[in-house]
Amino acid sequence: MLKREGDGTTPIGRFSLRQILYRADRGPRPRSPLPLRAIRRYDGWCEDPSDQNYNRLVKLSPRHDGDRLTRDDHLYDLIIVLGYNDAPRVRGRGSAIFVHLARKGYAPTAGCIGLSRHDLLMMLAQARRGSRIVVTR
Repeated sequence: MLKREGDGTTPIGRFSLRQILYRADRGPRPRSPLPLRAIRRYDGWCEDPSDQNYNRLVKLSPRHDGDRLTRDDHLYDLIIVLGYNDAPRVRGRGSAIFVHLARKGYAPTAGCIGLSRHDLLMMLAQARRGSRIVVTR
């Protein structure tokens, strides 16, 4: 199966853990050897295949629309950005594949991986630079 932007599926494969994004206003800075960055008010993730910043962290503005990282719910309070379609980026192949906090009842995501806060923190405790996650069906 070929992953496409907006298809709602999680890609299958081995993916590097690129960086951690977190809401500093909603919890402490995570402890991890992975690169860390606090989410800022206008941070978003570009999901527009025609944009030069496709599948990258962007500052949202009227010109840059995207997946807003400062959500009202708690899904993006803690995010691991996966190394999917980023080196090289292929337009339309899918973007914003994250490991983030799960919805109540583990309701489906739009292609990401949802974990409980406990499990996500346990994953971070085990992670090292160069760590990968394996996604299977």
